[in-house]
Amino acid sequence: MSWIQNINIEIAGRPYPFKVNREEDEERIRKAGKLISEKLFQLKQRYSDKDVQDLLAFAALQFAVKTIELESKAGSTEQVSRLNHLDEQLVAFLEKCDDSKVL
Repeated sequence: MSWIQNINIEIAGRPYPFKVNREEDEERIRKAGKLISEKLFQLKQRYSDKDVQDLLAFAALQFAVKTIELESKAGSTEQVSRLNHLDEQLVAFLEKCDDSKVL
């Protein structure tokens, strides 16, 4: 049976309702809301002349850039893993070829 709970997350002084399916989802959403609020606070201190919409746009851009960087790193890690696997297969194949020549 699915566990569903209604929660509210406050961002920029406004509550946003969410329905979550699991306890882990609730924790993740609350953490995300807290990260956004902290980023907005930092930006507000730095750019006190900007309105909330500008600050939200800055925060969204920073989070998007970070996400792209992490995706790029994850892709690189996956590629390195694939190359290592191919290298192992090649070494095993070459060893078999050397063994068959000796016989």
